[in-house]
Amino acid sequence: MISLVLSLAVLLAGYLIWGRFTEKVFSPDDRQTPAVAIHDGVDCVPMKPAKAFLVQLLNIAGTGPIFGALMGACFGPVVFLWIVFGSILGGAVHDYMSGMISCRHGGSSIAELSGIYLGKAAKWTMRIFAVLLLLLTGTVFVNSPAALIVSLTPASLTQTFWVVVILLYYVLATLLPIDKLIGKLYPVFGIILIIMAVSVLGGTVFGGYGIPEITLKNLHPKELPVWPFMFITVACGAISGFHATQSPMIAKCITSERQGRKIFFGAMIAEAVIALIWAAAGVAFYGTTQLLDEALTASGQSGTVYEIANTMLGDVGGILAIIGVVVCPITSGDTAFRSARLILAEIFKLDQKKIVNRLIITLPLLGVAALLTQCDFNTLWRYFSWANQTLAMITLWVATAYLVREGKSRFGSLMTALPASFMSAVSLTYILMADEGFGLPSAVAYPVGGVFAATLFTLYVILFRRFMRGREEQMTANSDS
Repeated sequence: MISLVLSLAVLLAGYLIWGRFTEKVFSPDDRQTPAVAIHDGVDCVPMKPAKAFLVQLLNIAGTGPIFGALMGACFGPVVFLWIVFGSILGGAVHDYMSGMISCRHGGSSIAELSGIYLGKAAKWTMRIFAVLLLLLTGTVFVNSPAALIVSLTPASLTQTFWVVVILLYYVLATLLPIDKLIGKLYPVFGIILIIMAVSVLGGTVFGGYGIPEITLKNLHPKELPVWPFMFITVACGAISGFHATQSPMIAKCITSERQGRKIFFGAMIAEAVIALIWAAAGVAFYGTTQLLDEALTASGQSGTVYEIANTMLGDVGGILAIIGVVVCPITSGDTAFRSARLILAEIFKLDQKKIVNRLIITLPLLGVAALLTQCDFNTLWRYFSWANQTLAMITLWVATAYLVREGKSRFGSLMTALPASFMSAVSLTYILMADEGFGLPSAVAYPVGGVFAATLFTLYVILFRRFMRGREEQMTANSDS
């Protein structure tokens, strides 16, 4: 119990202290935001801060902080540390920077920002990578809620039926102006999500379940190594590159840069709370990581979520909790396809005010997603998780390049350079070791991943010094003239 209370307290402190520091480094001002300067009535639409926060939270809080947290809990209470410190030092900074830098570039996508700050090759790499990630995300967030809804509805309504229903909803959510459907439904969904999280937390705390205290010991029953597997497994609850595709969407809707900390940084901390609750519920409900892993293997992630919620809270509470879990992926899946539409519109320079142009992009996207729903969920999830963290790595390097160009202090740019280096090591080490990657032994993957991260950090130091020297020389020349 102490571990859960302390973790929640540290998350709150992280928002208040590190969130303010992040904001100070970025230095928001009173310039016009895209919602005011562009205001196209489709994507750049002003939103009140509370609504923008809820939309951002629901955009990023798919099944990742629930399924990922449960699978991460198989490593034991060490997962609490990754959720807490990963979200504060990595995820929340990542989300804030991607949203705020986008805001200063007219709501541009992370792919376009990569081109501005890392070069043309990075832009095209990120365009392809981001669209593929969003397709995987949208597909994952079709299958997982459909599987959950099946457990609550008559047997005649099959999973295929619910997949079709969800895809039809995604068509509308991708096409319509953001304030017409998403802006109206998300506040309601936000309340459901909050009720779900509070209900599961209450069931865990007051249901007589013992929450184990934090330990660094690896308790995974299959002896998967904590490094780097846990850091890939728990993506959305700690740091996720998917969020870099979502933050620019809300960057088009905020009416002041000064709202950024509450909306972007705050939503990530709120998602970390959700992940923490489910990780605690998983280890507490099953008692051992062995039993939790057996449940995930036998029933799948959806079945495990249903068993925890229904047993802890009874029929009514369980249904409420499951509805909350269904809301999470659907409200990330729809905006995943919406983000993909916006990136493709940037590539092909299609004006999105015209609904015909939106249809040209949306229908093929959802057609591909429908085909991908036939793939194995666990395989899709592993590739989705790795792509998530790789995109997070690149986004943090984009933010670092931005801070260097803006002439921020060494300490200011280290705020993103250090987690960028960390995620570089995680991403490369994982793909070298994983079965879906190269399957290399840790004796090879660990040093290669470490050297890769160290090389990128060294390049950052060299470029930072070179850039600052150039600024000083320019200032000297200007003063002499």
